[in-house]
Amino acid sequence: MKIELSKAKSDYEIILLEKDEIKTAADFKDFDFYDYKGEGLLNLSEKRRIYSAIKKRDFNAIANATSAAIRAISKLKIKSAKLCFDFKSECELKAAAQGILLGAYSYEKYKSDKKPKNLEKVLIDTNLKDAEQILANCEILSKSVNFVRDIVNEIPAIYTPERMAKDACDLAKNSKVLKCEVLGESELKKEKMNAMLAVANASPHEPKLIHLSYKPKGAKLKVCFVGKGVTYDTGGLSLKPSDYMLSMKADKSGAAAALGIIKAASELGIALEVHSVLGCVENAIGSKAYKPDDVLIAKNGVSIEVRNTDAEGRLVLADSLVWAQENIKPDFIIDLATLTGACVVGVGEYTSAIMGNNYELQSDFYKAAKTSGEFFSILEFNEHLAEHIKSDVADVSNAANTRYGGALTAGLFLDKFIKDEYKDKWLHLDIAGPAFVSKAWGINPAGGSGAGVRACVAFLESLGSK
Repeated sequence: MKIELSKAKSDYEIILLEKDEIKTAADFKDFDFYDYKGEGLLNLSEKRRIYSAIKKRDFNAIANATSAAIRAISKLKIKSAKLCFDFKSECELKAAAQGILLGAYSYEKYKSDKKPKNLEKVLIDTNLKDAEQILANCEILSKSVNFVRDIVNEIPAIYTPERMAKDACDLAKNSKVLKCEVLGESELKKEKMNAMLAVANASPHEPKLIHLSYKPKGAKLKVCFVGKGVTYDTGGLSLKPSDYMLSMKADKSGAAAALGIIKAASELGIALEVHSVLGCVENAIGSKAYKPDDVLIAKNGVSIEVRNTDAEGRLVLADSLVWAQENIKPDFIIDLATLTGACVVGVGEYTSAIMGNNYELQSDFYKAAKTSGEFFSILEFNEHLAEHIKSDVADVSNAANTRYGGALTAGLFLDKFIKDEYKDKWLHLDIAGPAFVSKAWGINPAGGSGAGVRACVAFLESLGSK
């Protein structure tokens, strides 16, 4: 799918309609006939025109209306469509472009009866300044999000830690500005990353720590993204019920997002040094599996009592965060993870959570995320919740002794692996809700959404503009 700036005619028209425009629209008689109230879609196929209503002129309303129309006409035997809308700002144009490019995505790799994709291009006519560059940037960002969606949706039999390492290395090979290094099991043992190794112990697939770097000349800041890459999560010996295990191929969403973020940053030419560190393991069951009651010594020497082997993502992140701090020494460090079901309970399946020690930094990220179209909420730490991850036999427990505040206690666990000098430079993003949803929503299809990519790129752009 391509977007072109053009005044040419097309096979179909997509008209974004504000409610107060109904009575003045050329097809008002049809609206009256179909009792169309300016909500949702009205497809006038005989006129080769589809109307998509917007409640207000904000990013998500425009993006969602555009993507809904694209999906509705995608099955038609047309090659081009024209988006008709009076764009008044760069934000509105970005929203429409992302609605087109992200709304057209579908994952049909394993379907024998694949839906034909006839629509090749969407035309946009606008006099907005720099429209060509805006659309080019939207294409880069959207391709990065769809790249992440493909990874998240790929099945566990195929997508192992080795496969993620290959994808990362291929990304670097196809780029002039990215570099990739991969640490295997022997290197992880030398690095004393025992928490991460324990999670991988029962799997036949070797764990991998993947480091991608982008170092443009003159970069004033260094930002590191650390992603949880559990390529499949059975829960380990604390085995998940079967219905909870379904969709656990999405437990690699944080690492996939870290890949997508650095891909987009490098192709957009963002003037910041960006690193992505991916901790990749499979949490399997077997005679070598780590056990509840085990005590693990993490890379920074902190001892961890294992109370639940299904709280494995925080163990992978613990070692990965320590490695990133010691080896990269970033100005900001941000981890992304499908970490807790509690986060989904707390803020819903369409929203990610922001945690950390620096409220100003959390607020800056929140403001940037608002411009991206992604939903985030700030969850604040407090000292009383920290009491619930204390252990009688180790420095900290990997599972709290209470059922309440699970997203925050997981974040507080990670805080144990953040050095004092990085406490105010670190953010934890729990993307467990929106990373994988069973039904289509907004511009997102059912399945992987590419959660975190757009928000983190927007944050990088906000840092670069300061």
